[in-house]
Amino acid sequence: MTEPGGSPDLEMVTAALRADSADVAVYARVLTESLGASLPPGCVTIERERSVSDRVKGRPGEVSRITVRLGERVMTLAVRSGQPSAEICREVRGVVLSRQPVQVNDWAAELARALVGYAEQNARTAEALRRLVTGT
Repeated sequence: MTEPGGSPDLEMVTAALRADSADVAVYARVLTESLGASLPPGCVTIERERSVSDRVKGRPGEVSRITVRLGERVMTLAVRSGQPSAEICREVRGVVLSRQPVQVNDWAAELARALVGYAEQNARTAEALRRLVTGT
């Protein structure tokens, strides 16, 4: 589960993220519940589409986009016409330098790499990744 230095294993994190890659709503739950509290504010952003019925009934609506910002990497997973679409951007001081559409599995792998890299520098994120991998 962890490498000798105590940081989460990249393959385990990638596998945990890929397990739910078909459902953006599950990604939203994983990212907000498991990682959102451990990452600095603003790292994980969830956008939702709310119908009139959702508003009347007080429901949050359907997840339409998840954005994870870690350093210069901005990883976005969105739903377009019922299909997930993913992209990875490199952003410096609010300016997007590169934008690359990727497959959802590649997005999950890049997210795992970014999270493991961040966790190596942050103990709270490392603990959240351990919980993600172990399912506790």
